[in-house]
Amino acid sequence: MIQITGGFPVSHASSVPTVTAGQMAEVDRLAVEEFGIDVLQMMEQAGSHLAELVRVELGGDLRRRRIVVAVGPGNNGAGGLAAARHLANHGAAVRVVLARPVNRLTEAGRHQLATLLQMSIDCCVAIYDVTDDELDREFASADAVVDAVLGYHAAGPPHDGVRWLVDRMARATAPVISLDLPSGLDADTGEAPGAAVTATATLTLALPKPGLFRGAGPVRAGRVHLADIGLPSAVFRRLGLDAGAPFAPGRIVRLEGEA
Repeated sequence: MIQITGGFPVSHASSVPTVTAGQMAEVDRLAVEEFGIDVLQMMEQAGSHLAELVRVELGGDLRRRRIVVAVGPGNNGAGGLAAARHLANHGAAVRVVLARPVNRLTEAGRHQLATLLQMSIDCCVAIYDVTDDELDREFASADAVVDAVLGYHAAGPPHDGVRWLVDRMARATAPVISLDLPSGLDADTGEAPGAAVTATATLTLALPKPGLFRGAGPVRAGRVHLADIGLPSAVFRRLGLDAGAPFAPGRIVRLEGEA
C-alpha cells in the first residue's frame, strides 16, 4: 500500500538505489551526449518540482509569502532560478540572491536568470549588492529559504561568495528547502567539512545521493524527497544500476527510513 505524507507518496529509502557523485556525473554526461536530454530540460523539471515542494512545506498557498532563493553558479543554481519563476507564478514575493556574479553562471543558469529579469523579479549578487546585515534581515523575515547553492559536484568546504551565502542560510530561522543536497554536505560521505546548511526538507534529483543517509546527512537533510527529472532507466542501466521505477507512485516521492 502506498502511503501519502504531506501530499506526496512515500517509499522506503532502501527501495531506491543511491548514486555517488561520480556516478551522477556520468549519468548527466550520458543523458546529454547520448540520450539528447539537455541540462536546461533537467533543471526546468527540477525547478518545477522544487517550487511544488516549497508550496507544500508552506501549507499549500504561496500568495504573499516571502521567499529568498539562494543560487550557486552551477547547474544546481539553474534549478533554483527555474523554481524562482514558478514560485513567483504561484503568487510568492521572491528575491533571488546569487552567490557569484552573473558571468560565473552556467549557460542554463544564465538562461533562467534572463527570464526572471524580464519578469522584474528582484535579483542581486551576494557581497557585491547586499551587506551582511541586509541579507541577515532578508533571511530573518522570509517565510522560506530555497537553497540552490551547491549540488553533488561540490568538493571540500565552501569558499568565497558561496561560503558567505551558505553561512547566512545556516543562520536562517525560516524553513530551508534544499535542492539535491543541503549546501556544504558531501554527496558521498555525508560529512560537512565547512559551512553547511541544515534543511527542513531536501529535494534530491533522479536518484538519492548516499551522503543524505550517512554522517551528518540525516540531520542536515531534513525530510528527503526524490524528484523525477525525466531520465530514462536506460541511462542508469549503462552504469550497471537497476533504478527500477521509483516514480511509479508520483513525480515527487518522500523517502523514509535508512537507505
